[in-house]
Amino acid sequence: PVSSTLYGARFLTGEVGGSVTHQCFYSIMPANKHDRKYWCKIAGSGVCYTIISTTGYTSKDHAGRVSLEDIPQNGTFMVTMTELKKSDTGTYRCGIGTTNRDLYVSLNLTVLADAGALRLTELIRGELRGSVTVLCPPGDTQGGEKKFWCKLGRTSCALIADTNGYVGKSYQGRIFITPQESSGAFKILINDLKKEDSGLYRCGTGSLSSQNSPRVVALQVTAASTLPKRPKFLSGTVGGSLSLKCHYDPKGNYEKKYLCRWKEASCSLLVDVDGFVHESYKGRIQIASNDQENGIYTVVMSHLREEDAGWYWCGAKNRHTEHTSSVKLRIQKENCSSQDPETSTLVKPTLSSSPATYNTPTQRSITGLMYVMGTVTKSTSTLLPTAAPSTFVTSASEIYRKSSSRESHLLPVVLPALILLIFITTLALIKIKLRKETGK
Repeated sequence: PVSSTLYGARFLTGEVGGSVTHQCFYSIMPANKHDRKYWCKIAGSGVCYTIISTTGYTSKDHAGRVSLEDIPQNGTFMVTMTELKKSDTGTYRCGIGTTNRDLYVSLNLTVLADAGALRLTELIRGELRGSVTVLCPPGDTQGGEKKFWCKLGRTSCALIADTNGYVGKSYQGRIFITPQESSGAFKILINDLKKEDSGLYRCGTGSLSSQNSPRVVALQVTAASTLPKRPKFLSGTVGGSLSLKCHYDPKGNYEKKYLCRWKEASCSLLVDVDGFVHESYKGRIQIASNDQENGIYTVVMSHLREEDAGWYWCGAKNRHTEHTSSVKLRIQKENCSSQDPETSTLVKPTLSSSPATYNTPTQRSITGLMYVMGTVTKSTSTLLPTAAPSTFVTSASEIYRKSSSRESHLLPVVLPALILLIFITTLALIKIKLRKETGK
């Protein structure tokens, strides 16, 4: 059996006398690698007649002007038709299977007198739970127009995100459309890749129906991944602080490492290793360390506010690539201590602005999971504003020991008094008895 994952462009345009190349993408699996690949044209009767296949067959009408190249290690096969004729216009299928009714993708080929510049679909591979960057070349529209990213279906292109603030539900917090560069080009950054992200995409400017979308991309997400599963959330408390460890490939020679705040497919830079700090975060955010040898930089945020809750991105980039990872920060209104795995006693701190509070501080720890670029680590930040001077915690065993200690100090005093009382009582009883006997 073949995998159900198969995709390719839905529309293809060529010019008379010219050539077209169509790429069909499939999952890299043993069954798909070795099964028959085919290219057929649908006749008026609805039957799809084979033009060429990997079994070695080529139709007489297309002999010498069609070829099929299968590249199983890349999960793609390419069909090239040359010396195009007007009669080549029609509906085709690229597919996998023993018959032309098995797994396939349909597309419409239009042959024109002059088709203009034609572009091949670009293949971009991403690792499960990793990230990718897609460069969208400039179009013919003005810079102020909406930029978008959509996923091609059978009849239309479903909007994923645009610069007007729309983001599909499954892409919340993990897609970013960068501002337009001076050349007019822009980038699409996607992280936390999922298997279902595989498919054919288009980026462009203006409306989805316009043809000003020069870039068609086939995104292929690998089924296996070297990146570990990791939590997507980090918690903090109002007035507290936290640290976030961002990981990157130390061999990547990344020129810039940063943290930005994600919202509606955009990401506002907060801090970077070059010393930049966003105006509204000055005094409460910094990159505390940058370990280039191990590929880790640590961002510390303090004096947390309720409005700090939301999505954040760690990023590392150079001239050619940019790798990102996202985390959602949750802010708790009440100040609660997290229990340390090594400790069985919890101390609930009392926050105060009074200087006296700091005289005998009790440490409070907030433990959070730090992750980025496929690495999970634990980081603990220690905060000092806590219990008042008179605050202490006593365990049940300590109370028992103290009580027993007080009783042992009183024993030498109480015991002789008790013996004396018994002796006097005994003498009184004997005396009363003697009087009674004398009276008889």
